[in-house]
Amino acid sequence: MGQGQNVLGQDLEVCCCAPMTGWYRNGFCQTDVQDRGSHTVCAEMTEEFLLFSRDRGNDLMTPRPEFNFPGLKAGDRWCLCASRWQEAFEAGMAPPVVLQSTEKSALRYVSLADLQAHALPV
Repeated sequence: MGQGQNVLGQDLEVCCCAPMTGWYRNGFCQTDVQDRGSHTVCAEMTEEFLLFSRDRGNDLMTPRPEFNFPGLKAGDRWCLCASRWQEAFEAGMAPPVVLQSTEKSALRYVSLADLQAHALPV
C-alpha cells in the first residue's frame, strides 16, 4: 500500500509511531471504506482537546491495554477522525495539525483553510 497524498498534494508523511497511530496502526493517517470515522487528520494533542474529546464520549487519555492503546497526553500526535477535529474546531478547541501528515480525504470534512490556520510550523 502506498502512503497516498496529504492535503497539500504531496506524498503523505508519517504522523507518529510512538504511540503507533493510524487506522492501520502503521503511523500514517490513511483510511479505507471500513474506517467510518475517517482517521485522517494528524493532530498534536493538547490537554484542552483531550478533555473536550472525553466530554464528548471519546476518552483518548485512559490506557486501554486490551486494545494495545497506551492513552494519549498533551504533545502526542494522533490520527483523529476528521469529523471530531471539525467538531472541536467549531467549539474553539481544535488541536494543531501536521499538514504533511494529514490525508487528503480529510478535506471532505474540513476545509484546507481551517487546517492551515491550525497548522504546526514545519
